[in-house]
Amino acid sequence: MKHFLILIAIVASIISLNAQEYKFTPVVDIEASSVKSQGNTGTCWSFSTSSFIESEIYRITKKNIDISEMYTVRNIYEDKAWNYVMRQGKIQFSQGGLAHDVINSIRDNGLVPEITFSGIKLDDKTYNHTKIVPAVKTILDSYIKNDKHSDNPNWKAAISKILDTEIGKIPTEFTYENEKYTPKQFAKMLQLNTDNYVTLTSFTHVPYNKSFVLNIPDNFSNGSMYNLPLNDFVKLTTDALINGYTIALDVDVSEKTFSAKYGKAIIPFNESDQEKSLKELVLEKEITPEYRQQEFENYNTTDDHLMHIVGIIQDQNGNKYFKVKNSWGGNSKRVGNGGYIYMSMPYFKLKAISVLMHKNGLSKKLKNL
Repeated sequence: MKHFLILIAIVASIISLNAQEYKFTPVVDIEASSVKSQGNTGTCWSFSTSSFIESEIYRITKKNIDISEMYTVRNIYEDKAWNYVMRQGKIQFSQGGLAHDVINSIRDNGLVPEITFSGIKLDDKTYNHTKIVPAVKTILDSYIKNDKHSDNPNWKAAISKILDTEIGKIPTEFTYENEKYTPKQFAKMLQLNTDNYVTLTSFTHVPYNKSFVLNIPDNFSNGSMYNLPLNDFVKLTTDALINGYTIALDVDVSEKTFSAKYGKAIIPFNESDQEKSLKELVLEKEITPEYRQQEFENYNTTDDHLMHIVGIIQDQNGNKYFKVKNSWGGNSKRVGNGGYIYMSMPYFKLKAISVLMHKNGLSKKLKNL
């Protein structure tokens, strides 16, 4: 009789759980700039990490500064072109990138404010890079396939012309709040030290507590990541937020249970609950390191999107979620939660490729990375 009553209680709790609509309360909410739209581009890596940098600028200087995403994109396209040519076309050339590419660009090229370099053509209302990659790749492939490379030494000038037309000419000097700056001087004024940022991840095919280069298509710059056990990966991300540090996130968003419309990202225990999970509380899967690795190796988890984690929220049952700023706009009927995604811990554990954060957000043991 006792076991029967326990079974009835479990069933009742499950039925009750499935009938609950989400009710969220904030736990941690860190200053972030307004939600933007990356338009018809694959430049989420720049929008997410630029948002992260804007929060870093505010944390360090208390200045609210809108930095140009497209200034970084414009510079990185040239880096990708050089990489593609030097590898003789044996590498991906695309719009994609990772968070450390923005950090590298700040180190090499500095920053400019959005008001100085919007990156939108005069006749356009939003970003559109559909023509850029095919046009640039045509020039690069032509050079690579030409037996007499000395006959075509100006591929750099040719792609710069395309980028100048589609995005804009790179400013060498500008005025901001009545002061003149070069891009590097501007970044220095904002007190950004690019050596202070580190990328963390968690995979079982390499040793834990060591750095390695994760072989994913968008890691064209061979950026290094520090590998952690999965629970440590989640805890360090959570602790950094609690201590006031936001985080740039590389994550798979191809799941049916990732929804910009509902502003949710969930991993339901039962596949039949996929649609329901976006509206109501459901049981979620327990994510193990082995299952995470399996989904990565069979390509169910890929690095297809980057966003910006700015806080932690919890539902009425005490389950924690990351508050994640997206770059698909915030005012459309197709976008819920004002452009933010509430990402459950199981979703993060399974689908997060990596995170980038300030070293001061790490535990004392890892601050010297």
